[in-house]
Amino acid sequence: MSTIASSLLTADDYLRVRQFTDLLCAPIGPEDATAQSMPDASPLKWHLAHTTWFFETFLLRRDDGYRPPYPQYEYLFNSYYNTVGKQYPRPHRGLVTRPTLDETYAYREHVDRCVTESLNSGLLESDVDAAAIVALGLQHEQQHQELMLTDLKHLLSHNPLDPIYRPDEFPASETAGERQWVEFPAALYDVGHAGAGFAYDNESPRHRVWLDEFALASQPVTCGEYLQFIDDGGYQRPELWLSEGWATVNREAWAAPLYWRCDNGAWSEFTLAGRGAVDPARPVCHLSYFEADAFARWAGCRLPTEFEWEVAAAAQAPEGNLVDALLGADEPVHPSPRKRDAGPIHRLYGDAWEWTCSSYAPYPGYRPAAGALGEYNGKFMCNQYVLRGGSCATSSEHIRSTYRNFFPAATRWQFSGIRLAR
Repeated sequence: MSTIASSLLTADDYLRVRQFTDLLCAPIGPEDATAQSMPDASPLKWHLAHTTWFFETFLLRRDDGYRPPYPQYEYLFNSYYNTVGKQYPRPHRGLVTRPTLDETYAYREHVDRCVTESLNSGLLESDVDAAAIVALGLQHEQQHQELMLTDLKHLLSHNPLDPIYRPDEFPASETAGERQWVEFPAALYDVGHAGAGFAYDNESPRHRVWLDEFALASQPVTCGEYLQFIDDGGYQRPELWLSEGWATVNREAWAAPLYWRCDNGAWSEFTLAGRGAVDPARPVCHLSYFEADAFARWAGCRLPTEFEWEVAAAAQAPEGNLVDALLGADEPVHPSPRKRDAGPIHRLYGDAWEWTCSSYAPYPGYRPAAGALGEYNGKFMCNQYVLRGGSCATSSEHIRSTYRNFFPAATRWQFSGIRLAR
């Protein structure tokens, strides 16, 4: 599917994205929807309400005649928009047992009804700004669809019963082939978003960067390769680690990727389909930037810059193991070893976000938008690293070669992995 453009949006597009959120939450009951496993994660019920709050706040409230049914939700479900007002403390979201899950769905239905009535009455044709807000709101919803899965996985992983989100079996593995190196010449390259289709403001302006000759690995690092790193004492060798990473490894007692466990010499990992044996052929995921960087040093390589990654990906279609394709095939959300792209570089999109060594910073000439929506990306350009390519929890409508995801270096609950460069 192509990325949604504001000029082509319809009420059906709006409902399709919103209903996919409901599909992801269909196996979830009130208990799972309310709990919060850590301050960086949010309860699923909060995600359901916040994505609804977004459309109510930035679209429906543009109409002076709109009356919100729950005015107190403006505070309760505001994430970080200081221009809108104060926010309920993020670490305490799991304490909010009311509204109930049913009441939250009723709130979604109310807002959906109001939005679709506005769209069907010609709002997008008469109001260019409203069209842009709806396009941004749907992309925002798809971001939260991914966060719902990552947050839910983190929550369920704390349960010793190893609960199952989707009772599916993973497809049979294929042995990963030998890593090849794809060479790129030194040149002046154009990077950043240009042309039709939606893009976030942090993907622009398009500009030129000089890249020296480089090579990118033909496939992401696999679990089998990462097991070799562990067996070679990777987590006990300070020379492989950045100083802050080594301090984090010791403070947090890291010895393997998040969700991995070794029992009697056998490695297993927790997935959204329960716990199973670590598959050596699958792309490794749930790694921090620190772990990705340490592995690259151990392998005698490095992580790519975000521009090297983008140049390599620009010629390949954004297709891969992505959440809507996987769920449509009744497969669980998890990296897969089966997908091989037509181009020389495999699995650039989907499976696991790939860490780059680039700090998240503005492009030359970047200016955040005015008003509350200007807080969407720009204010986070500090102490973060860029990831590229999407994951098995990303929608196919929500990824492109210029997409810049970003997280702090110690983050591991996201589906994040490694592609090597040299």
